[in-house]
Amino acid sequence: MLVLGVDPGSRVTGYGLVEKKGDEMVCIHFGHIRLPAKTPFHDRIHKIFQGIVKIMNQHRPQEMAIEDVFYAKNIKSALKLGHARGAALIAAVECKIPIFEYTPLEIKKSVVGYGRAGKEQVRSMVQVILKLKSQPDLDASDALATAICHLNWSRFEDSRSFRR
Repeated sequence: MLVLGVDPGSRVTGYGLVEKKGDEMVCIHFGHIRLPAKTPFHDRIHKIFQGIVKIMNQHRPQEMAIEDVFYAKNIKSALKLGHARGAALIAAVECKIPIFEYTPLEIKKSVVGYGRAGKEQVRSMVQVILKLKSQPDLDASDALATAICHLNWSRFEDSRSFRR
């Protein structure tokens, strides 16, 4: 099964494609959609949507895993993050890809074994699990971790699918 993991952000949205082959997880592709801060916000959201659609059309994942909303102290940042998440969600709906959501705690616990792990710890474990020769940037490693989390969870339950 090929899963697209997405770590949404209004300036940088990370993505990673992980395929489960037998008992092994293999990284197919990863990267990020980086947009200049000077780009108008509505254009950034549109570019995120277009970028995710392009990735889905190019790689044809069977499912998408995305980080669920978390609570932030800065309301404005949380709203912008919600818009970026929405762009990725709509892209998946447009491409008819089932969506699965995981909290940051679930993702970290699934990859590192500890729900309060730092980004560097997550990146190191992603590199080990996927046998990557070099470390991905933090946004891409978070996206790869989200895909790994989904592949770990999908063995146990099918109730996490985003209801449309």
